[in-house]
Amino acid sequence: MTPLRQRFLHDLQLRNYSPRTIQAYLAAVVRLAKHFRTSPDQLTAEQLRAFQLHLLEQKVSWSLFNQTAAALRFFYAVTLGRPDFVPYLPYGKKTRSLPVVLSLDEVGRLLEALPGQRDRLLLRLTYACGLRVSEVVRLKIEDLDGPRRLLHLRHTKGSKDRLVPLSEGLLHQLRDYWRSHRPRTWLFPGAHGDNPLSIAAAQKVCGRAVRAAGLTKRVSMHTLRHSYATHLFEAGVDLLTVQRLLGHRHFSTTAGYIRLSSRHVQQQPCPLDLLPPSTAHGGVHASVLDG
Repeated sequence: MTPLRQRFLHDLQLRNYSPRTIQAYLAAVVRLAKHFRTSPDQLTAEQLRAFQLHLLEQKVSWSLFNQTAAALRFFYAVTLGRPDFVPYLPYGKKTRSLPVVLSLDEVGRLLEALPGQRDRLLLRLTYACGLRVSEVVRLKIEDLDGPRRLLHLRHTKGSKDRLVPLSEGLLHQLRDYWRSHRPRTWLFPGAHGDNPLSIAAAQKVCGRAVRAAGLTKRVSMHTLRHSYATHLFEAGVDLLTVQRLLGHRHFSTTAGYIRLSSRHVQQQPCPLDLLPPSTAHGGVHASVLDG
């Protein structure tokens, strides 16, 4: 390992970045070096600009583009002490499309679609607790607090811990699963038992359930988290509580679920209905629209 790479890794570790973020940031800097076939500390600001244009030409996702920008900003500003390079590494503006949210009926069909006990519980736990896929696959037996009916999520995104409630019914299902499968460390172990189930394997379980349930929407494991948050909000749970349950750092992230709630939109008044009756109806008789 080169001294420059070691220093970059140490800078990230000292700031308590998660292992996954460190891996992603390192991959971004390596990608830059391979593109120009030279050490990144020898590149110019114009070359960084050219590299970002290259990423756009490759049609990488905006998530990858912005993650790469964040990695290079850190590398040049912190590791190399060159904050003057940062303005040459702008973030891209993502299209703000609404994520998919399932109805309660669709969630029920999805959760009942697979016969296997482990796969059904994997999906049920993800939805019932609003978990990220990275959180559910890394759950350990010790994270379940049966007496208090709580799930302890450790070192999640942003290196934070949080507690989420477990329903009595879900707790019974977890106990039945433990009796039949006897997992030792990981709640959902991988093929060899010593490692947790991979994120890719969990997504495949979700894909099989979507097909078996006959759903036509584009559904992933994260769709269950979106649906959980939206359904809580529609059930009357205040947004501050939803924010804590989801583990969001910023309230604005949680507030976005107002946009996803069809019930919230349907309950809003129409300004036309607030006008005097004669003005609101505009003189149009019902018979005009009946035919």
